[in-house]
Amino acid sequence: QVQPVESGGGLVQAGGSLRLSCAASGRGFSNAAMGWFRQAPGKERGFVAAMSWNGNRTYYADSVKGRFTISRDNAKNTVYLQMNSLEPDDTAIYYCAADRWAFRSGGMLVKATAYAYWGQGTQVTVSS
Repeated sequence: QVQPVESGGGLVQAGGSLRLSCAASGRGFSNAAMGWFRQAPGKERGFVAAMSWNGNRTYYADSVKGRFTISRDNAKNTVYLQMNSLEPDDTAIYYCAADRWAFRSGGMLVKATAYAYWGQGTQVTVSS
């Protein structure tokens, strides 16, 4: 069971950058696809980015393509979300999640239902 813990959120001006980290405790991280989701006030939680268990495939929401990059370091049991050219609409709580099954890649990773293990979230605020 993988337990994610996010960090790295904060307040940044529009056009700035942040890097979120998700440290995962427990067994199975290196076999699990990982995803990032976000929830803005008054909105549903939505997909941001995901990476397959072996790092060979990445998936991004259209709204963040070209600005955000997901990566993982299995030696550190950590997945990252590099966020550049931040916009006020990126303001949200960002959640890291681990796939409920091992060794997966594919389009299902853009859905929250693919994930069984969720962190508590980290706040990202982008000022205009």
